[in-house]
Amino acid sequence: MFTVYVLYSEQYDKLYIGYTSDLEDRILSHNQKATKGYTVRYRPWKVIHTEEFDDKGLALKREKQLKSSRGRNFIRKTYNLLR
Repeated sequence: MFTVYVLYSEQYDKLYIGYTSDLEDRILSHNQKATKGYTVRYRPWKVIHTEEFDDKGLALKREKQLKSSRGRNFIRKTYNLLR
């Protein structure tokens, strides 16, 4: 099982979109474990959207869709995060 997820940093008004096979550990990594990278700069993150897939290829395809301009607009509109 693969999960596509969207994180939101309220403090910085930032979105992060990714996929994983272990959502709980991945969120812990974004918020606590990681010592470098994009998500370290904008902590804390909260999960605002998830979608589950049985196939890794489908999860990657959906992640790519959400990372597009149209996908980010969809997320911002759906969760009322309009700037």
